[in-house]
Amino acid sequence: MDTDEFEQIRAEKDPLRQAQRATELIDVYKNRSAELARLRRTAIDRAYADGRSYTDIAKASGVTKGRITQIRKSAPPVARAFFGVGPVTVAIPRRALDERPRGVIASEDQAAADAMAELLVLLGHQPRSFEIPPSGAWEPPADAVAICGPKSSHVTAQAIESDPYLSFEPDVEGRWVITDRQTGSVFVSPYDVGDKTRDIAYVARLVRNNRQVLVVAGVHALGSIGAVEYLRRNLDDLFGVVKEQPFSLVVASTFDDLTVTETEALWGPKVHS
Repeated sequence: MDTDEFEQIRAEKDPLRQAQRATELIDVYKNRSAELARLRRTAIDRAYADGRSYTDIAKASGVTKGRITQIRKSAPPVARAFFGVGPVTVAIPRRALDERPRGVIASEDQAAADAMAELLVLLGHQPRSFEIPPSGAWEPPADAVAICGPKSSHVTAQAIESDPYLSFEPDVEGRWVITDRQTGSVFVSPYDVGDKTRDIAYVARLVRNNRQVLVVAGVHALGSIGAVEYLRRNLDDLFGVVKEQPFSLVVASTFDDLTVTETEALWGPKVHS
């Protein structure tokens, strides 16, 4: 939203519409403010690494040297940019059931979404939630996280088809597997061969209609929980490798019920060329 939209909201006559649009604009301002704080912190660190003193940086920035120290301590983490500027929409699917035409949300999907929202808040984001309808038809907004596999949404499937390194499709036995397109290596979930305490997940930042969407998709819903936990534990290192570029990754996790006991990268991350 820009200044014209700000003035349009001020002039809005419908109180409900004004409240709605004001809330939306506040979210945009909060996210832009957080991103500007992150960029300022990053710029300060870059300038210092280039040999500038904090005294010179403070003078150029129009703040005191003490304020520079505060900025470096209080600004959002650099890895905040892994999820974009925000607001970030976290989408999970409603799974079709004959007796429930609106579908239901799997407890594992909800757990993964809740964990993702907690991570986003820690990074200074204001996450929004979205439920993908049973038809799978939706359009990811800018800065979206889709905790949804190709089986639950043709939109997610189409996005994964653009991945130059990994595919996520059924094999000849009907099991959903992740395959390295270049080597032919196939990653089968341990869950599908009898180990119900382990699962794998496909994780990738992909481009959909000129917008980037982060796809987190367990072979089973359990795997998505493990993938989110992997991001929580390894985000700084992962961001150091992929920055804000499209990438692909396979995550393997071990569970005690819904609690992740171990999680690691099974393949990647690999930045798309």
